[in-house]
Amino acid sequence: MLLASAAWAYYSWMLAHPTTEPPSIRQDWSAFLLAQIVFGLVWSSLFAGTEWALGLGRFALSWPLVGALLFIALGPALLAYRAWGAGVARAGPSVAGFFINLTPLFTAVLSSAFLGEAPHAYHAVAFLLIVGGIAVSSTRR
Repeated sequence: MLLASAAWAYYSWMLAHPTTEPPSIRQDWSAFLLAQIVFGLVWSSLFAGTEWALGLGRFALSWPLVGALLFIALGPALLAYRAWGAGVARAGPSVAGFFINLTPLFTAVLSSAFLGEAPHAYHAVAFLLIVGGIAVSSTRR
């Protein structure tokens, strides 16, 4: 998780500093995203191939699975990255960093709204910690 957080921070930093990657990729956000997809597919294919070689792979194609894959491909994998990239480019990585901390809060609110999960006391504690952390880190000394 720490490695993923560090990679996300570096990715966000690269969005705001266009001289860190080749200009041909930086000029087109979709080429930048495609480079990430190819990198992810290589690793995912390696791990999936290992599972299948060990006899642990299972796959049952169904309409709910196709719908879920389409949602993931269009929502989080395409639209969210585009929106994040545009937001970082406009606001900068330091301001965008505050919003990435709100992801658990948005997740709890959306799971309550769409999945009917009831909020618990630990959600309130997490909300206070997140907002408090943002308030403390955004104050100037």
